[in-house]
Amino acid sequence: MQKPYYSKSGFSLYQANCLDFLVGMKENSVDMIFADPPYYLSNGGFTVHAGKMVSVNKGEWDVSNGLKKDFEFHLAWTKACHRILKPGGTLWVSGTYHSIYQCGFALQVNHYHILNDVAWFKPNASPNLSCRFFTASHETLIWARKDKKGKHKFNYKLMKEGNWPEDFIKKPNLQMRSVWAINPPKPEEKKFGKHPTQKPIDLLVRIILASTNEGDWVVDPFTGSSTTGLAAYLNKRKFIGIDTEKKYLDLSIKRLEDLTKNLK
Repeated sequence: MQKPYYSKSGFSLYQANCLDFLVGMKENSVDMIFADPPYYLSNGGFTVHAGKMVSVNKGEWDVSNGLKKDFEFHLAWTKACHRILKPGGTLWVSGTYHSIYQCGFALQVNHYHILNDVAWFKPNASPNLSCRFFTASHETLIWARKDKKGKHKFNYKLMKEGNWPEDFIKKPNLQMRSVWAINPPKPEEKKFGKHPTQKPIDLLVRIILASTNEGDWVVDPFTGSSTTGLAAYLNKRKFIGIDTEKKYLDLSIKRLEDLTKNLK
């Protein structure tokens, strides 16, 4: 495996294409993977952010290469993830309707066993500019096990009885449902800059607490600003994050260093 771009206390970042990097990882070695692959939305359009009209273009990595090649990419990275997961290991995939159905089919082709789809409801979602569609106010998360026969981890009692104040849908001491109300990243999560598809720390903390135990290995093949890694670090899991973009790895480092400073 290549030398890390950054490493500290069980938190390692690598600058690499995930397909190239994952082949060098040991088979059956990872407890959980969270993946937020490209949604392929960078098409010259516009959206609303903080009350202002902004471009949807995020970077070359988010430009579609056509239906066939986009699907081939999802097939390739999900296959590579399948190899490194432990027999009872699980994969979480995040996406919108632009990408999540391709990802779901790729998981099935690669013999994952789908456990749940979770609707992440965004209470303060941006309005629809055209006024010709319903306002998109959720993303879909797919939770899948490496294979049907494996025994996955699910911290049921914590999900049911834990304190989840950020989510108005979750009722105390009742089973956690598959619709989660969690706001997008707070301003303090973006104080060093932001990744264009950054996820809120509350979302990743819940995912990691639900499906891993302390000391487990968590991998994010599209780590971005490493919200997954921060959630893992906060909860005593070991983390490997992979990204091609140096600027987002540098942002990840700033976020981790700030977190560790505030934990002292």
